[in-house]
Amino acid sequence: MKGNMYNAGIIFILLTVIGCSSQKSFESKINNHRINFKKAFLENPRSPLEDKDLTYLTFFSPDIKWKKSATFTKEQQAVPFEMPTYSGITKPYIIFGYLDFDVEGKKIRLQVYQSAQKPSNPLYKNHLFLPFKDATNGESTYGGGRYLDLKTDDIKNNKVVLDFNQCYNPWCAYSEGFNCPVPPISNHLNFEVTAGEKMYAGQVKTK
Repeated sequence: MKGNMYNAGIIFILLTVIGCSSQKSFESKINNHRINFKKAFLENPRSPLEDKDLTYLTFFSPDIKWKKSATFTKEQQAVPFEMPTYSGITKPYIIFGYLDFDVEGKKIRLQVYQSAQKPSNPLYKNHLFLPFKDATNGESTYGGGRYLDLKTDDIKNNKVVLDFNQCYNPWCAYSEGFNCPVPPISNHLNFEVTAGEKMYAGQVKTK
């Protein structure tokens, strides 16, 4: 009996150590992602933010529970449609497919989109776009929703990882003058996604 209890204790300790190590590795990955996210603003000539603005970018703490494995189903009859933007114009997209996953036992389905226009930058030829809204909008996050980027190559055997720790604000959260897509109603979530970028803490720029 004592031997079994000892073995169980050792297994518990090992699992705890492995879990802590996994969480630290995950946190390091997300923190590196955010460093590169900030650098990208300084490298883009169209960026709404300057170096002095980056201090006002805020984020939820990395949380591995918001890294979700989703099942992908391709839309077989994709038809271009016009997605509204907050500036009033529209942008052509297609529904590329559907992503099914669980959040605390609740079945969730989101639509993932692809631009109906051929991208001018070849780096975006495999780009997929996942805009969404959730119950944090207007409270701790930008009222217009947030975005996730994916690539077609991320989908393997009809599975894809959705890491909401990497979701970000549209540029409209920082400045006027941008054409930011409005997340379609199909991608409105009635619960809080406490991961990724929070509301911009700086002054929204006007043009």
